Amino acid sequence: MEYGILSIAIPLLTIILAIITKDVVISLVGGIFVGELVLHGYNFFDAFIALFNGIVALFAKGWITKTIIFMLLVGSIIKIITKSGAIESFISYLSQKANKIDSPKGAMLLAYVIGVVIFIESSITSLVAGTVARPLCDKNGVSRAKLAYICDSTSAPICSLIPLNAWGALLLGLITTAINSNVIQGDAISLLAHSIVYNFYSIFTLIIVLIVIYFNFELPPMRYSKVVPFKPIKDIKDTKPSLYYMLLPILIMVLGVPIGLYLSGDGDIFKGSGSTSVYYAVIITLIFLYLYYIPKKLISHKEYFNSLYEGMGDMLPVVVILILALFIGNIIGELGTAKYISHLLTGNIDARFIPMIIFLTSSIMAFATGTSWGTFSIMMPIALALGGDMNLDLAIVIASVISGGIFGDHASPISDTTIISSMASGCEHIEHVRTQLPYALLGAILASISFYLVA
Repeated sequence: MEYGILSIAIPLLTIILAIITKDVVISLVGGIFVGELVLHGYNFFDAFIALFNGIVALFAKGWITKTIIFMLLVGSIIKIITKSGAIESFISYLSQKANKIDSPKGAMLLAYVIGVVIFIESSITSLVAGTVARPLCDKNGVSRAKLAYICDSTSAPICSLIPLNAWGALLLGLITTAINSNVIQGDAISLLAHSIVYNFYSIFTLIIVLIVIYFNFELPPMRYSKVVPFKPIKDIKDTKPSLYYMLLPILIMVLGVPIGLYLSGDGDIFKGSGSTSVYYAVIITLIFLYLYYIPKKLISHKEYFNSLYEGMGDMLPVVVILILALFIGNIIGELGTAKYISHLLTGNIDARFIPMIIFLTSSIMAFATGTSWGTFSIMMPIALALGGDMNLDLAIVIASVISGGIFGDHASPISDTTIISSMASGCEHIEHVRTQLPYALLGAILASISFYLVA
């Protein structure tokens, strides 16, 4: 059945709801329900039943269940590492070594390197980088606005470029849904891996940060940011300095993914199951954490399991978004949204502009809502369906959604990563937004040009 303009109206309604309410869950549920209403001949009762039966039906697919469990367990890993004091040990170790990098450039490079190394979760990246580098930046006359910019610019971008984390799980889930719905053809892991080289905003952002550090490249708002007088701080009490408490579990998880891909793909890493690999990687990491932390007395048996459950609880909002994102992807497929848009665009717009348009649309949505994940959840199904129908390079299409979501989130004053970066660096929030925006816009302009030229 052809749904015409309604196939566009429903995803548009979801986007508008997200912008107005700033609530991705409400927006996705609203879009799904209206979609079911259309698909069931405007029968309210049938649409209501289909909404909740559809959620249950998602769990019948093994890869979806594995991905959801993976995301819950990633939350457990983050909570256990946090509660054990491993982060404080890491900070204490770096603080002791700070005299070796006691210079303005060294202080900024410290924050940058921490941001690149800790790619497990964007909030932890910003918190650790800001906490460790702040005293050294104060001592060497580096403004906290610049530190906040470095923390913010190495959190989400690096998590998207090294997606062995919950970011990767969400993106793989969205791509796999499109493949299983026959919207696109290919392998989810290969497509996500190939999209990394086209993730232009993240790549340009990391390069611009290095230019800022090495060449003191200061655009006007940053140039006038104030330096906070240095106040010596005492070392963290009762904390044994160590790199290993935090880095070893991350290393175990990172190595577990390619090994899982190799084994599940019978020797071919690109034919392996992404959901199976990340699922077992986090399970092995949790076992390692128990066997490593308990004998070291970093955490007790009871604290370990309390943290395990608390961490799962922390990830529930993200899991709900993933489930609803997968659901609305199915709805958009049944409505034939992409085919209708493709029909409208064919002959009216050059296909080379499509990735750039997707990038800009994702940017606006993420800026207005303050969430890159919500943007991925709504925009990825639409973009993939459009890319598949118009025979576009899917890796570029995927990258355009990711880049747009990160830029919009990066520039948004209501983004959680922007707020956390301000807090961790001790920078006034509006000052951070104001001083970071010119650099974000520069990265976005370069990304827009690149998407057009490459496409």
